Amino acid sequence: KDIEPPVLTLGLCPGTGLFLAVLVRMTLAGRSFTGGRVDVQVAANLSAQGRLARDALGAPRLSSQRCHVALLSLNTNLPSNVLPNVLGKFLDRILQKVLPTLLCPTMDAVLGLVNAELAPMTSEMRLGPAGTLRYSLLHAPAVTATFIELDLQTVLRRREGAEPELPAEQPPLTALPPKAEAATQLVLSAAFLSAALHAQPDAFALDVTDAMVLGLPPLVTSMLGTLIPEVSAALPPSQPLLVALRGTSSPRVSITPRATSVRLSSTAAFVASPAGTAQQTLFVLDV
Repeated sequence: KDIEPPVLTLGLCPGTGLFLAVLVRMTLAGRSFTGGRVDVQVAANLSAQGRLARDALGAPRLSSQRCHVALLSLNTNLPSNVLPNVLGKFLDRILQKVLPTLLCPTMDAVLGLVNAELAPMTSEMRLGPAGTLRYSLLHAPAVTATFIELDLQTVLRRREGAEPELPAEQPPLTALPPKAEAATQLVLSAAFLSAALHAQPDAFALDVTDAMVLGLPPLVTSMLGTLIPEVSAALPPSQPLLVALRGTSSPRVSITPRATSVRLSSTAAFVASPAGTAQQTLFVLDV
């Protein structure tokens, strides 16, 4: 009874994972061998290491190791003349044996909650109609004295099931900006951004019509006559035009300290629709 809110201390163990310490204060109530009521106020420190590793699905996972309970203080309402003997037996036979089995499972429960939050990392996420995206760890997490580094491998799956290949190289850590204190830093590689754009080819398929180019001359054949005389000779004037933009290769992303650019290669087909006839492609430009 009278369990006080625990005081938790959390730290990083380089190369291993997490160090957790929990200061627990509680009152144990019962009856002594003489039949009287006994209240024992206990302060104990639970310490354990949480090892951060990679599970079979490629997700980070914490597991508890070397759980230890140290008894810090003990106060009882027993008379002082019987306290030494009773206290010795109590410590040796009960508390030192019971407290670990009572408190250590709570550490496993806490780590279980954290692992439940990490598990969705390997779940597939929808990229709209383009396909799915999921992550897995390239290798075991790297733990230093100040931060945890997770290098993630991205798995893109297109709608038809094919997986575009992604380079596995990571940006050099020396090129990263300084990490802010108490902050999460996410670094995306150019290869990942290129593949993410490539997984959505329909996003770059566009049919340009009059309604999309407000403020410009109408998209009709006569507009092109001054630039390409052959158009005027081949088609009547003022025929509606459609510009069909279609991607021809994978988008390429380049990242420098000063700028990030995306290169999209496509074709622009100029299509006319003379009255009563089928659509006719006038010419195609590489864009």
